[in-house]
Amino acid sequence: MQEHAKIVQFISLAEEVTGRKKLQKMIYIAKKMHFPFAEKFELHMYGPYSEELTLRVEELCEMGFLNEQFVDKGAYVQYKYNVSEEGGRFLQTAPEAADRLDGFIGMMQVKSSRFLELVSTLLYFDHLSKEEQIEKVHIVKNKLKFSEQEMDDAFDFIYQLEQQAIPTA
Repeated sequence: MQEHAKIVQFISLAEEVTGRKKLQKMIYIAKKMHFPFAEKFELHMYGPYSEELTLRVEELCEMGFLNEQFVDKGAYVQYKYNVSEEGGRFLQTAPEAADRLDGFIGMMQVKSSRFLELVSTLLYFDHLSKEEQIEKVHIVKNKLKFSEQEMDDAFDFIYQLEQQAIPTA
């Protein structure tokens, strides 16, 4: 249940997360910045994706710790997540959030899902050189046609996140 508590805590700090994709990207980016999330991620249609995270969120909703709202956008349904009263009580039993996580979440919260998809995909390929990362993104995200400016903004954002992240030992 400790891993479940980390997800509730994350959403609590964010106050609300709009979109399943955005939640996936935010948790992945936090994990890449050394925040202690255990979920395994694989490259998927919308960038890094965790089946484990999807299942945990579903379980948390079923247990009543998270509220999941559906917003009909016409062509698609958007999901919003926030912590329920029951989830707030559950959080009182959880260990304290990692240092700096609050500010870190705030930095991501104001970004679009598209931008976080770009950032998380670049981070997925962070073992490559910057040029190779860009090349990979253009291959796996061909349809999104990210501009050079978007790439520059994403690398700048990654740098800002690294400054905010938990230092590695």
